[in-house]
Amino acid sequence: MSEPRPAPDPRGAAPRPRRMKPAQLLFEPPEAIADPEHFFDLESIEDPRELLSRATELTLAFRAAADRATEFQALAAAQLADPSRFDRLPLAVLAEQAEWTEDYAQKMVEFGRSLLRSGGGPLGDMD
Repeated sequence: MSEPRPAPDPRGAAPRPRRMKPAQLLFEPPEAIADPEHFFDLESIEDPRELLSRATELTLAFRAAADRATEFQALAAAQLADPSRFDRLPLAVLAEQAEWTEDYAQKMVEFGRSLLRSGGGPLGDMD
């Protein structure tokens, strides 16, 4: 199993193609969430090899999910900052809504525009 590639850094790295769909994250039942010691049933795994394998799967899945979420943030930022929109958000407002600095918001807008131009956003590379 190959490790999914992370999303490009919005500060300038070129986008790299994703090779595989991220592993599906399963939601925990509400009673498990109430127990702070419970985390995706990892605490019940006694075999260290099995624990390492499952924890690695979760790490890769969360990493891939975070990368995809960042791509979606960038796409939304680019769309909201698009000068052709009548309801365009000023960069300061966009930054405030996303809890970013204005500099980071600008980088995310640029990253989102590059995703839109390349067609390689989170919806375009899941073949």
